[in-house]
Amino acid sequence: MESCAACGKADVSLKSCRACKLVKYCGFDCQVSHRPAHKKACRKRAAELFDLKLFAQPPRREECPICCLSMPIDEDETCYMACCSKFICSGCIFCLPRPRCPFCNIAAPRTDEEGNRRLFERIEKYNDPEAMALLGSLYTEGSDSLPLDRVKANELYQRASDLGHSIAHYNLAGAYFEGKGVQVDKKMAIHHFQIAAMMGNVSARCKLGAMEGLDGNLDRSLKHYMIAARHGHEKSLEMVKKGYMMGGVTKEE
Repeated sequence: MESCAACGKADVSLKSCRACKLVKYCGFDCQVSHRPAHKKACRKRAAELFDLKLFAQPPRREECPICCLSMPIDEDETCYMACCSKFICSGCIFCLPRPRCPFCNIAAPRTDEEGNRRLFERIEKYNDPEAMALLGSLYTEGSDSLPLDRVKANELYQRASDLGHSIAHYNLAGAYFEGKGVQVDKKMAIHHFQIAAMMGNVSARCKLGAMEGLDGNLDRSLKHYMIAARHGHEKSLEMVKKGYMMGGVTKEE
């Protein structure tokens, strides 16, 4: 029979430690009193559990709804339809017989202003994270008739990341890493890179590989590169090749 790790009671309702799941307590007071003895093992196990999630194979990329092929890794090779919030690969866009959405038959925007208006409408009506992330990138670059405003861009990235948008996490990580529109915060940068990587963003995975390599954690670095390389990321594949030449990667891996 399981018992409280602090007081030893077994005939009560027990709750697991949220971080490590190794021990159980009958209440908050017992958890606090046992913390000094449990802290080291808890942190070690919590780190192990996090790594299991971090280095798990990410989900497959979404498919283009027209050709049913995996969407390109490079987001510049996809097109977002603000009218219905669908993504289409660039190849299918070039093959369309006319400049209209193939799903809702709405004409493509003729001006930057019209395209931006549609994005703002998607955010206002549907709280659309895709539109938030795309507008954030336009503010980051100061393009499509929008001013350069990194603070506004980061606000949009934050809203989109709160809704589970991987590219928003990646862009927000870059802002924290380089101090663009926010103060430099390497911990926050790593946090957002990790979330983006676990959601399948191979560019974020590659960044983590580079950061681990700079910190001297070559095993962790190569793990990140190998995951990204399996999903078609060319730069990561080159790093895996270098790892193989140095003896850090085997043919089986």
